[in-house]
Amino acid sequence: MREGKGVTPVTFDSLVNRKTLPTKLLIGSFFFCLFNEPFSAFADDAQELALIKAQMRKLAAQVEAIEHRQALKKPHNTTARSARSARSLSNTTQTATATVPQHLVADAPADPSIRFSADPNPQNVASAAPFRSHNAGGMPLGFQWLPEQSVSDKSRSNIDLSSSSPQAITQTAVDHLPPIFSIGGISVRLGGFVELSNIWRDSNMTAGPATAWGSFPYANNPDHGLSEERLSAQLSRTSILMEANPSKSIRLQAYVETDFGGAAGTANSVQISGYTPRMRQGYFTFTQKDWGFHLLMGQAWSLVTNYAKGILPRQEQLPAVTDNNQIPGIAFTRVPQIRIGKDWGQKYWLGLSLEDPQATVAFSSALSSGGTLPAGYGQTAGAKVYYQDSGGVLLNNSTHYTYNPAPDIVLKSAVDTNYGHYEVFGLARWFRSLSVLPGETKSTKTTHFGGGVGAGMTTPLGTNKLQLAGNILAGQGVGRYGPSLLPDTTLNSRGQLSPVPEIIGSLGLIGHPTSSVLLYTYGGVETASRRRYIGADGHQYGYGVTDLDLGGCDIEFGTCSAQTRTLASLTAGGWWHFMQGHYGSVMAGLQYTYIRKFAFRGNDGNGNSVYPTTAGNTVYVTFRYFPFQ
Repeated sequence: MREGKGVTPVTFDSLVNRKTLPTKLLIGSFFFCLFNEPFSAFADDAQELALIKAQMRKLAAQVEAIEHRQALKKPHNTTARSARSARSLSNTTQTATATVPQHLVADAPADPSIRFSADPNPQNVASAAPFRSHNAGGMPLGFQWLPEQSVSDKSRSNIDLSSSSPQAITQTAVDHLPPIFSIGGISVRLGGFVELSNIWRDSNMTAGPATAWGSFPYANNPDHGLSEERLSAQLSRTSILMEANPSKSIRLQAYVETDFGGAAGTANSVQISGYTPRMRQGYFTFTQKDWGFHLLMGQAWSLVTNYAKGILPRQEQLPAVTDNNQIPGIAFTRVPQIRIGKDWGQKYWLGLSLEDPQATVAFSSALSSGGTLPAGYGQTAGAKVYYQDSGGVLLNNSTHYTYNPAPDIVLKSAVDTNYGHYEVFGLARWFRSLSVLPGETKSTKTTHFGGGVGAGMTTPLGTNKLQLAGNILAGQGVGRYGPSLLPDTTLNSRGQLSPVPEIIGSLGLIGHPTSSVLLYTYGGVETASRRRYIGADGHQYGYGVTDLDLGGCDIEFGTCSAQTRTLASLTAGGWWHFMQGHYGSVMAGLQYTYIRKFAFRGNDGNGNSVYPTTAGNTVYVTFRYFPFQ
């Protein structure tokens, strides 16, 4: 190149003849032009010139960056040539700019990180993205790649273990990740992790990475004491968060979270462990910040769940455990719901949620929907009862769904202070059944009310490195909200669903010895009371009966129909964030849980009381790779 009044065109030949420019510039330029072509054809030459102008700016930045590196090695020989090269390219670009209408130049994909040598700001080559188009107008549907993070930003992990419930572990921490791209006015964030868990249980439960805590077998079952070893990647998780901000005070979000915890009828682990994706969460939120108004519609964690801050989604106080069924004593569900919330200065909160209902039913003898109850005291025959049906269209036809007259209603208030987060709530439920009394030909529909009250807290213990978290729920017909799934209801002598009194609670201690280590220990309990009636034969029926013959519960292959009264557990574990970089982060987790199950009192067949119990141990060793953190 040479200086002069005219403009010397930039050609590949003139660049090759420059001894200071390596051959890789030619290759880079070729691929740049190949991959950075616009997706839509331009209508006229002016638009094409606008694109060329932007490409030349990027080429100028590449030339300057390469010559700058060479100038550091040979400062006396290359400085003058570098200045002439930058000025020539600058003049060429300025001429191209002058021939294009101003409104078209403004639409050109100019990267602000690319500057000419006359610009006093230094070139940041790491932030340049020559193979991505930043021109939303040239992409279909307004698609636009957002600027990449700088190298220094990528070296800082988005995993924060200082919380009592780190979102990277309990959710996907997608809120703390930068947007990847945008479509129109909607920014898109991606989150998730790939997980491998090694699961060991001292009794065989033939279960994946979710333990059915209430199903640990008694000694009569040959699976008792038969250890189980299993590897699983089913809890690998993906999430996507889409956000739009039509104004400063309005925010719209859509969130979808999935894993592979589903098991279709053909799923097996013999040759190909083809377990199916399932929806964990999928909801839409609307926020009016000036009013402190929040709306959620879709499937999310129940408002019954304890929260670490406020009552907004993805702020739940979930234990940082690996087991997908949490631990006994944690109150939660993930269900479709409509939730309305109000905050006052992000400190005081009030929320109302209408949630999809389902009920669990238990009885002291084998009884299915459509069966006949044992006759009650003073009756000659029992009532025929109906309380559930098999799933129909778009539901699982291999399971049953109870009759639901109304949604579960949760009303919660919460406060965030310098001394922690505190909340109280009320839960209302309704249970419906049909019964045909002896001698009648028509069914009678009855609905019984249930529900309870609860509270939760998350508070630091004098330091941010130690936190205490706890929750409690007490009421009638609330067993569904505990991981052990104690029954919500049983049946009375008239064939009506009768709610079972229950208490669910847990207390946890969470520690942070270093920024990369999280330790936790939890104790939890779920307990139920009796709901029974006396039959015409003098025996007890319902839930929590005390006259069952349970003598075979401690004899292998013996008969045991014990009903669970209490489950108590102790869990300890931790996470170590031991690797991070431009490639993401890797964490390792270890969890141990001891559980003990107590049954209601029975007899040994000879009039002596027996109290069947059993215990279980589980160990999880887990590795997670977070490509987005």
